[in-house]
Amino acid sequence: MTEDCPATADIHVTPVRPTERIESIDVLRGFSLLGILLLNIVSFALPSAAYMNPSAYGGATGANLTYWLIHMAFFDGKMRAIFSMLFGAGALILTSRAEARGAGIETADIYYRRTMWLIAIGLFHAHLIWYGDILYPYGVVGLLMFPMRKASAKALIIAGAIIITLHSAQGIGGMFGIREMKENAEKHDKIVASGGKPTDEQKDAAKEWKNLRELFHPDKEKIEKEIKQHRGGWVENLKLRAGEAAQFEFNMFFQFIFLDVLGMFILGMGLAKAGVFDASRSYGFYTALIAAGFLIGVPLHYWAALKWSQSNFDFPEFLGYVASTADPGRFLVAGAYIGLVMIVCKSGILRPIRFLLASVGRTALSNYLLTSILLTFVFNGYGLGLFAKYQRSQLIWFVLGMWAINLTVSPIWLKYYRYGPAEWAWRSLTYWKRQPLRREES
Repeated sequence: MTEDCPATADIHVTPVRPTERIESIDVLRGFSLLGILLLNIVSFALPSAAYMNPSAYGGATGANLTYWLIHMAFFDGKMRAIFSMLFGAGALILTSRAEARGAGIETADIYYRRTMWLIAIGLFHAHLIWYGDILYPYGVVGLLMFPMRKASAKALIIAGAIIITLHSAQGIGGMFGIREMKENAEKHDKIVASGGKPTDEQKDAAKEWKNLRELFHPDKEKIEKEIKQHRGGWVENLKLRAGEAAQFEFNMFFQFIFLDVLGMFILGMGLAKAGVFDASRSYGFYTALIAAGFLIGVPLHYWAALKWSQSNFDFPEFLGYVASTADPGRFLVAGAYIGLVMIVCKSGILRPIRFLLASVGRTALSNYLLTSILLTFVFNGYGLGLFAKYQRSQLIWFVLGMWAINLTVSPIWLKYYRYGPAEWAWRSLTYWKRQPLRREES
């Protein structure tokens, strides 16, 4: 989330100084962090199945459907893609600056301490605050990134693109597998209904299909149980969160998230080496990114989401339409946002907005954790208990309220302190030394 770097040429290295920060990266990080909440708000406020399946809860018609279609076309996966690429870019900046200043082997010490502490922070966040944590996956994948820092921009971009393509192929393969599973499950039900004896393969397919259906189309009883747990006290939420976090950290991570994060990290390193994130490419280059994203990526994702909604949100059709188009579309749209932010930074316009977004970007970890703390308090039972009390389209007001807090608190904090509180703790743990926090500290 941040591009730490050594400050001296000897073996004792320290974090990045404010004067060494790259404004365009901070602005883009702040922009993507705020944008991620447009997606995450559903997981804070509604039953888990509603995140991808609007018919599960929160409304799937009228304004709610329109909200979901806009969400899918413009934001779903795009902001996280930017955030992931910037994490890869940050790892590159950290190591390249350290090595350029003669840190030697200590570069690896710092990098791996930083990454392992991120895993610990992610586990703390997932199990004690909010299950939808992304820090743990970033930390685990980050352990693999250090040897890649020496590769050329071209090699990194090609490698990242290949991994993302494999991730897409994984989704397409899943589509055919689940369609076959559904067919076998239907055969099983017909055989049982007619008094026959299904094969073991059909029995297994029926059981697997039932489990998948319950995850994606949970019945009313399961939805009501989840709502009751979220509206319960701290202990009830702790128990619920433990199971959700464990599923995310193991099953979901290795099946769906690992290649996604790895590909985006490597792409981020390559794009950083190519000068994409520091606003040093031409206006024409960034304009081409914008055109490709909004003229190809957005229509592609809108079409896929619309077709899936017309199938009554059938699970296999989700893989056929939404999952199969996810990676090419989201990368194009993410590129459009990158191009837009880089043009704004390169041209020097919108200075007040850039300042606010950069402030959020410089305190990204603190803002990420603060958002989780405040919104779990708002929606869970140990706080205001508003879980599942609002429709999907109404959640935008909570997003706007949280944005107002992020954009107000961040610049005020940075007026007096060098880093956000979480960034300060992370740096201190990374360098095994208490870092100065107040601006007047030496």
